[in-house]
Amino acid sequence: MFVTFFSLFSFSDLDTSRFDIPHMDKAVHFTFYFVMVLLAFLASIKKELQVNGMLKLLWYIVLFAIVYGIIIEVIQHVATDNRHGDPLDVLANSIGAIVGMLVIRFLFFRKPSLK
Repeated sequence: MFVTFFSLFSFSDLDTSRFDIPHMDKAVHFTFYFVMVLLAFLASIKKELQVNGMLKLLWYIVLFAIVYGIIIEVIQHVATDNRHGDPLDVLANSIGAIVGMLVIRFLFFRKPSLK
């Protein structure tokens, strides 16, 4: 809901002149989808799932996030007057989701080293 609201809400009435950082929106897109994948995975894991089941779940979450990002950009382009779909936003969304997956794989699925 958070991502949908901020993706479709118009910020044209707000004075954002103090925050004139080039391509800051791409960093925001990356962060939204990175956090979305992390939170979705943490909310969905169950102790009884095996490693293969959790990896499959993670892939489904990432796939959902990427498809969802594409759909939101299409909706922005088609259904809003002051927002426009941007392929670079889709790229930032997808990279955020994939990096989120890589962080989860590093934190949860790494094999312990032999010492």
